[in-house]
Amino acid sequence: MTLPSEGAHAGHDDAEERAEGLNNRLNWLRAGVLGANDGIVSTAGVVMGVAGATTDDSTILIAGVAALVAGAISMAAGEYVSVSTQRDTEESLIAKERRELREMPEEELQELEGFLRARGLEPDTAADVAQQLTERDALRAHAALELGIDVDDLTSPWAAAAASMVAFTLGALVPLLAITLFPDGARVWATILTVTAALAVTGWTSARLGYAPPIRAALRNVAGGLLAMLVTYVAVSYTHLTLPTTAIVSISV
Repeated sequence: MTLPSEGAHAGHDDAEERAEGLNNRLNWLRAGVLGANDGIVSTAGVVMGVAGATTDDSTILIAGVAALVAGAISMAAGEYVSVSTQRDTEESLIAKERRELREMPEEELQELEGFLRARGLEPDTAADVAQQLTERDALRAHAALELGIDVDDLTSPWAAAAASMVAFTLGALVPLLAITLFPDGARVWATILTVTAALAVTGWTSARLGYAPPIRAALRNVAGGLLAMLVTYVAVSYTHLTLPTTAIVSISV
C-alpha cells in the first residue's frame, strides 16, 4: 500500500521532472533563436556592405555564402568547445560525488537531509525522504539536489554544435536570399525589410521564451541589426569610392 506522503512525494517528483524537461527544451529553443539571430545580423552586414561597393550578383553571392559558411562553422566550433568544457566539469563533479558516497556515506546522507530541509521539508520527513532517495539511487539524488545535474541527461557537445550550425545557417539564408533574388534596383530595400521582419520575429520569440517584454526586445533587436547593416554599407561604400581605381581592379582580380 502506498502511503499518502509517498504518493504526494512521487507526484511532486513527476511535476519537477516535467518542469525540468520543459525548461531544458526552452533553453535549447532559446539558443536556437539566438543562433538564427546571429546568422541574420552578421550575414546581412556582409552582403549589405558588399552591395554598397558593387552591383555584381556573383560577387555579392560569394561574399554572402562565405559569411554563412564561416559563421556557421565558427558557431558550431565555439558551441562544441563551450559545451565540452561544461560536460567535462559535470562529469568531474559526478565522479567526485560518487567517490564521496563510497568513502563517507553517512556524511553524505546527512548532507542530503540538509538539502531537503532547506527546501522546506520537516526534519523527520527530510530524514525519511533522504533515506528513500539514497536507497533508490544515491548518486542521482545528490547530483540533482546538490549539483543541479541530471546524470542521465548530460549535454551533448555534438548536438549543441549541430543545433548552432543549423540555426545560424537558417538565419543567414534570410538576407542572403533576399539580396540575391531581388533585382538590383530593389535588392537593398528588400533586404532591409526582410531582415527587419526576421529580427522582429527572433527578438519577440527570444523575449517570450525568457519571460521578458517582447515589444521592447523586438525593437532593440531590429535596431541592432539595422545599425550593423548601415555601418557596413556606409563603410564599404566609402572605401570603394576612396580607393584608387587600380587598387579596386587588383582586388577584384
